[in-house]
Amino acid sequence: MRVDARAVGGLAGTVLALLAAPLAATAGVALWFGESMVPFLLPAAGCLLVGGPLTRLGHRQLGLREAYLVVATVWLLVGVVGAVPFLLAGEGALASPINALFESMSGITTTGATVILDFGAYSRSVLLWRGVLQWLGGLGILILAVALLSELRVAGAQLMERESQTQDLTKLTPKIRETARLLGTLYLALTALQVLVLLGLRTVGLAPEVDLYAAVAHALTTVSTAGFSPRPESLGAFSPTVQWVVTLFMLLGATNFVLMYHVAQGDLARLRNSEEFRFYLSVVGGATTLVVGFLVVDGTYPALDALRHGLFQVVSIVTTTGYATVNFDSWSVGAKHVLFLCMFMGGMAGSTTCSIKTVRWLVVLKATRRDLFTEIHPDAVSPVRVSGVVVDEGTVRDIYGYVLLTLVLFALTTVAIVVDAAREGPDIGEFDAMGAAAATFLNVGPAFGIAGPFGSYEPFAPLTKVLLTVLMWVGRIETIPVLVVLTRSFWRS
Repeated sequence: MRVDARAVGGLAGTVLALLAAPLAATAGVALWFGESMVPFLLPAAGCLLVGGPLTRLGHRQLGLREAYLVVATVWLLVGVVGAVPFLLAGEGALASPINALFESMSGITTTGATVILDFGAYSRSVLLWRGVLQWLGGLGILILAVALLSELRVAGAQLMERESQTQDLTKLTPKIRETARLLGTLYLALTALQVLVLLGLRTVGLAPEVDLYAAVAHALTTVSTAGFSPRPESLGAFSPTVQWVVTLFMLLGATNFVLMYHVAQGDLARLRNSEEFRFYLSVVGGATTLVVGFLVVDGTYPALDALRHGLFQVVSIVTTTGYATVNFDSWSVGAKHVLFLCMFMGGMAGSTTCSIKTVRWLVVLKATRRDLFTEIHPDAVSPVRVSGVVVDEGTVRDIYGYVLLTLVLFALTTVAIVVDAAREGPDIGEFDAMGAAAATFLNVGPAFGIAGPFGSYEPFAPLTKVLLTVLMWVGRIETIPVLVVLTRSFWRS
């Protein structure tokens, strides 16, 4: 075996040791609310005991194999450790190991799918830990995208690096650690800004339902485009003003963070010149127009309410956040199918979003149009360009392959859910099974039917929940790293 285990172990140990800090912070919240600190202090101590010695292996230069192994395993490791507080708390459905692992993996992968139905059965610290996991997952994917995925050239990630302009940022901050620190600062600043805005709305009487706990809990899961809420009604528990504000922050969370950095520096030209940003907004605008049109024609809501709920839900699904203001599962077939298609979109590269992402769809659309053109003009030289820059044909093929692989895995998962449901229950239709497969594999969160916005994945059979847990992990890290690690050649030569 040619993998440098010391390099991988050293990095995994660092992650474990760092994980002790948010666990200890959540223990402090438990103390504040008069709840047990044990579910958080015990795993924090375990992280230090195991992670501390591993960090002594040192931080070595990662080779290609080590990088793939780190990407594939660290998310899994944090997901497993994140389930321990749920098990130790022993509250409600999370007392089950399978459910605890499902909820933890949903958190760290910023999916937002939950097995919780009776929110009153859980302590505030446990509900907050779900949000902390999601915030850590959003931060982790930002660093991962900059530090490793683009270097591994995973599924066209080299194009994502160029479109996210991380190369320009790296020129400003030559060391990757400094680049990660800069993106982390932006991420933290955006989270803090949302907390202040929500508390400000409460001060002026526009958000009477918001207190400090609610503001922090929702800011953690909005900027990370993750979607866990401590309220069973999700964002439906809050005023329309809060819902408009959260819509804006969901859009920001799925926007390229490097682009936002340059805009904050006064460089608005980068925003105007970003073809992916314009495509991202056009997708949100187009899908919103369709959904609002269905809601108005069907008489579901008055026009202004249809605009608010339609825009909120489209943004929530496209950005893969997963919040809800109403039960969209009760909407008309047309509106629900538009939302289903939105699950496959995702936000911009260099953001916290999941799913396929807009830059890949932009390349697919341009390459398809080019291929149709060259069918009748076979001698024409027509390269694919994004933001005026030629995309090499190898990257186009990588993206085609990634999209095809994603759709195949989605279809196979749907079949598995339907077959297992027929064997052990619950009684679900094909559309609901398709929604559950897409919502977990693409890290969106809520689906339709029993797994709808105010529903739960708890009724699914244990085998299905294990499968969906694995899919959340695989989907969050762009699928390819896990498949590469599972090949025999990875370990042999």
